[in-house]
Amino acid sequence: MKTGVSVFLLCVLGFVLAVPMPVWAGQDASSLTEDVYYKTDGIPQSPPATETGSTYPQWQPLNNRIIIWLVTQQHTYFGGFVLALPLFAFLLELLGLTRRDPRAAQRYDGLGRDILRVGVVSLSVTALLGSVMLGAFITFYPVFMTYMGSTFKQMMPLYAAVFLGESFLLVLYYYSWDRLSRGAGKWVHLSIGVVANGMGVMLLLLANAWASFMMAPAGVNAEGQFLGNVWHLLHSPLWNPLNAHRFLADIMSGGAVVVAYAAYRFLKARVQEERAYYDWVGYVFIVVVVCALLPMPFAGYWLMRAVFEFRQEMGMTMMGGLLSWLFVVQATTIGALFLGINYYIWQSLGRLRDGERYHPYFKFILGGLMVSFLVWFTPHTIAMTPSEMKAMGAAQHPVIGQFGVMSAKNGAINVMICLTALSYLLYRRANRVITVPWAAAGNVATGALFVVGIANIVWVSVYGFFIPAHVRVGLSIPQGATTATVLIGGLALNHFLLKGSEVRGPIQWGGISVRGMVALFGVAATFSWVMGLMGYIRSAGRLGWHVNELMADVSPWAFTPAITFAAKMVTINMVLFWASVFFMFWLATRDKRPAVVEKDAPGMSFVQAFSREESV
Repeated sequence: MKTGVSVFLLCVLGFVLAVPMPVWAGQDASSLTEDVYYKTDGIPQSPPATETGSTYPQWQPLNNRIIIWLVTQQHTYFGGFVLALPLFAFLLELLGLTRRDPRAAQRYDGLGRDILRVGVVSLSVTALLGSVMLGAFITFYPVFMTYMGSTFKQMMPLYAAVFLGESFLLVLYYYSWDRLSRGAGKWVHLSIGVVANGMGVMLLLLANAWASFMMAPAGVNAEGQFLGNVWHLLHSPLWNPLNAHRFLADIMSGGAVVVAYAAYRFLKARVQEERAYYDWVGYVFIVVVVCALLPMPFAGYWLMRAVFEFRQEMGMTMMGGLLSWLFVVQATTIGALFLGINYYIWQSLGRLRDGERYHPYFKFILGGLMVSFLVWFTPHTIAMTPSEMKAMGAAQHPVIGQFGVMSAKNGAINVMICLTALSYLLYRRANRVITVPWAAAGNVATGALFVVGIANIVWVSVYGFFIPAHVRVGLSIPQGATTATVLIGGLALNHFLLKGSEVRGPIQWGGISVRGMVALFGVAATFSWVMGLMGYIRSAGRLGWHVNELMADVSPWAFTPAITFAAKMVTINMVLFWASVFFMFWLATRDKRPAVVEKDAPGMSFVQAFSREESV
């Protein structure tokens, strides 16, 4: 019901705003003006961007910005959650279809259905929050909302239609799960999932158009008037990198919540079979989250490079000026994520027989991660007082300041990615004995690939210290290519080495230590927190503008808050989101229990059967 009301309101708004207005009132059709970004000519078709201090309603003691911050961040979290869950459900259903053991296939399929059930419940909450957010903007920032609505009026009906289509397909995807569970019907059901996820991605792209336009407007003239080219309006200079960054962030954030829920249920469980089930769920989704995390630094680099190319002043404000300490905080959390993930992999060896034989190697991996972490979060320049700058002798430290250049930072994050891949490679080998004839040569090739790859990444990083900045930025390409070669080559070699290997024992799901699951919970919390922080950094990068360089924010709240205040807001938003989602997990599964004691053979539980399947 709530979803239907929200869709109806969006349709009405789109219909009202979609009234054709070929020429803005008062403009001569022959008067052409220039696009601020594309430098093409067009006829103004919307009002100019203006904002005055008298247009901000105030109700003491309410703070308009805090209200908008809370509502918008919750809507963003839930929007990403609803985007991620159907994708998870589709992947799990596909994995279930490809499993050889019917019990393992049933478990994947059942988990996918349970995840989708939470997604359907979350859809109503997302729609309700979207309606609240729309009402809040109209109430607290009416002139800004009027301008954005008139500028994007041609996209409103499309946005409403896509939202309606995704809602219908998501409900159809869930309620047809059992009806289309056999034979060709299963492939029809998977096709519904593909279309539903496609609509979700399209909705994300349309929503990102607003955010990217506010940071880097295009398709309008110097007064902010829309010039009639919808593609230019949609395709602002930051739209493509923001799409990649937000998509990966939504996958990470949505997966992190499922991981946290699995860790919570594991720690709360009193039955071994239930602990085994939630250990498995946590493992499945942390793999998904890590798959989204690995390309995230490259997406972030792409986004910030686009910011610098659009306006160097904005890039410097975000990474080397007023907001630079927030990037140091962000770098610290990213480093903590890699450390936490590797710690979880190390603890996961407890599930595997003879897994302790790889414990000594993790000391060296941890050492490499720590060195990379220290380089990764070292800033190049930061905002300093005159006395601090005098004590240092320059705007950057004469020694460790070199670690702040992009070649060093890219090198550090690429090394951390390679070492994390090496950790996973060791985990996959832990309970196996390689039997292929070329085992010795394969091990040498794998080791050489990682050593040479990491050495090349480090060498390119050091080389960046001695070349000009405009040349240095291009070093990200060979570093990224080296990392991709190490990842793909190393995992492929390991896969072929393990063909026909002798399994020393099945995976003992539930055998991970409590420390490992606590670390998993902490990693999930860090994922959600850093997503909220990066959203704030993107928004704060506009400084005193609603729409950068077009519509000024002259409200009483148009200032950049202190880091501590921003961190508190990010934490409050994360806690509210987690509390809401945990409640929805309980609501969606309160009448269901995982079938952790099903037995298809005497003396064999699901966990044993699943472990046997996964060990083959």
